[in-house]
Amino acid sequence: MPPTARFDLGTGDALVILPPDQTELLRELDAVFSGWGRAAGAREILPPPVYPVRDLEKFDVYTNFPHLALVGAGLDLDTGSGKPSDGGFAPESLLGARLGLPHATCYGAYLFHENTHVPDGTLITLVNRCFRNEEHYGGLRRLLSFQMREIVALGSYEHTQDTIARFTERILEFSRALSLGLEKEAATDPFFENDGARALLSRLSPVKYEFQAGDLAIASVNTHRNFFGERCNIRREGSDEHAFTSCVAFGLERWLAVLLDRHDGDAHRALEAVRAAAEQVS
Repeated sequence: MPPTARFDLGTGDALVILPPDQTELLRELDAVFSGWGRAAGAREILPPPVYPVRDLEKFDVYTNFPHLALVGAGLDLDTGSGKPSDGGFAPESLLGARLGLPHATCYGAYLFHENTHVPDGTLITLVNRCFRNEEHYGGLRRLLSFQMREIVALGSYEHTQDTIARFTERILEFSRALSLGLEKEAATDPFFENDGARALLSRLSPVKYEFQAGDLAIASVNTHRNFFGERCNIRREGSDEHAFTSCVAFGLERWLAVLLDRHDGDAHRALEAVRAAAEQVS
């Protein structure tokens, strides 16, 4: 790996292949969270795992979080051999990196609704692979590639806040049923520039809350105001006002890590606990 690499793919901590029992547990968790969304009226969309860099650039991804960014490029077969050396390709063997690997799932919801008008009570759910170039990795707790389920509200500000309140209570109720003892903590907003007016407003009134199991955030609720509405030209139906948005996010592998810790690594026992808790909450 070159000296600037931030991860070691040989450690087994950055990328994992889940065994069958853990896969079943993760799928059950996703079914619970997506079920909450559908019960609230959310429609599901299926996003791609990568986007054009120009699309992610609309959201200041490469301004605010360049350290997390990962990009993809095709092979330049005119100047390079097309073959890797020492586990990688030399820069001169690559074409321009025009594909961006997203570090959050909700981007797909805003790009899907770009240049449209949405009803005030619009609710979308989607799941996707996310990618983060972290300084270190820790298996299921912190991966280079992981899955994030989100429920995204678009429309009026009141709708976005009602969605946040509703799912905040649902997450806390579910965690109590699982005896996880999650703590709701204010966090920094990843979408706003550090020196912008929105950043000042977010410091005065927190717009992101994380639900933490010990020191690990496994879910969050996020208020974006009209940031994504402006960047994607999404407007409220019957109005020229840009839509407000908010989202609820679940890091599926992180939930898996916490539940496996809780049940001494027994995925089957954790699965039964999830099913029982979901029944209790519903």
